[in-house]
Amino acid sequence: MFSPPHGLIEQKWRMNMEKLPLCFLVIVSLSNALAQTDLSGKAFVFPRQSQDSYVTLIPQLEKPLKAFTVCLKVYTDLTRSYNLFSFATRALDNEILLFDEGDSKFSLSVGNVMVMFQVPVATPAPRHFCATWESESGIAELWVDGKPMVRKALKQGYSVGVKSKIILGQEQDSFGGGFQKTQSLVGDIGDVFMWDFVLLPGEINTVYLGGTFSPNFLDWRGLKFEKKGYVVIKPQLWA
Repeated sequence: MFSPPHGLIEQKWRMNMEKLPLCFLVIVSLSNALAQTDLSGKAFVFPRQSQDSYVTLIPQLEKPLKAFTVCLKVYTDLTRSYNLFSFATRALDNEILLFDEGDSKFSLSVGNVMVMFQVPVATPAPRHFCATWESESGIAELWVDGKPMVRKALKQGYSVGVKSKIILGQEQDSFGGGFQKTQSLVGDIGDVFMWDFVLLPGEINTVYLGGTFSPNFLDWRGLKFEKKGYVVIKPQLWA
């Protein structure tokens, strides 16, 4: 049986060892980009209007949704419309969308169908939002600073699709894109949590006061995300 010379084996071994650090660094880099990060007490800051600054959130689950609760806190002095939470699939750009329409009106979309909520006027300050929806009853709710708005009917019997793209800072007019500068968020957003069920009123009030109920879809305390453009992570101004 032919055996390669010892010197050739040693040379190949050295070449492989020299390649290892580069491969290792690439693997570590990719791992860190999608590593779970505890963002407790932190916020994503979008300091200027843009068309290319946003954060993509990677959910902990990948499944059709028959119900959900999304909670988050926003600090902005914008008077124009802007996106709070954009959840798109390849089939629909507004599978779930929470959007400030201006003039104290906020819309919640499910499956590209929208309902409007009139929200009390408030001076620029951190505001806490929780949006809920369930397929069985078709009831959509919006809670602002721990207070419920009037319930609305929305997409009864529907199921939110899978393979989503979840984006903060921009509103998706196409899957992962179609951004408009005039719909971008300028300000801070944080404490983003999402469940695949509807929280009870008392639980929503607890979340508003800073508690949690083991969010199983998105968890701010163990978030996977990717930042693009001019987005900075800073301590929360409302902590």
